[in-house]
Amino acid sequence: MITLNSFLLTLLPIFLLLNNAVFAVVYDDTTIQNAQLVSQDEDKVTVDKQVMIMADLSNGQDQDQKFAYIVQIRDENGVVISLSWITGSLTPGQSFSPALSWTPISAGTYTIQIFVWESVNTPDALSVPLLLSVDVVDN
Repeated sequence: MITLNSFLLTLLPIFLLLNNAVFAVVYDDTTIQNAQLVSQDEDKVTVDKQVMIMADLSNGQDQDQKFAYIVQIRDENGVVISLSWITGSLTPGQSFSPALSWTPISAGTYTIQIFVWESVNTPDALSVPLLLSVDVVDN
């Protein structure tokens, strides 16, 4: 089962507690939406089979925007089992659908968090984070 939840955060700045550090959250006109998992098995995610974690990213500003698309995966115990990212830049009005791969090694329920920050070293959120919950099944 794959479900999508979006955190609706509207106050600026909002402070996040992440790994015992506090970061200010500033949302620009950069949005991320339509998170999805694309796998070889269309309706399920299977152990030892690669899945792509995708979302639609767009720059609604009138200036270029650097970004880091960050995917963090947690197991049923809340332990981070995967952390990956890609970086890039969007021109004004440009849209892009970044994707990162993950190959689960055991069955279970996982939480996938998708963040868009200004950079990996500058954790200013450009958009609300997205959350996916996925049940991984054995072959």
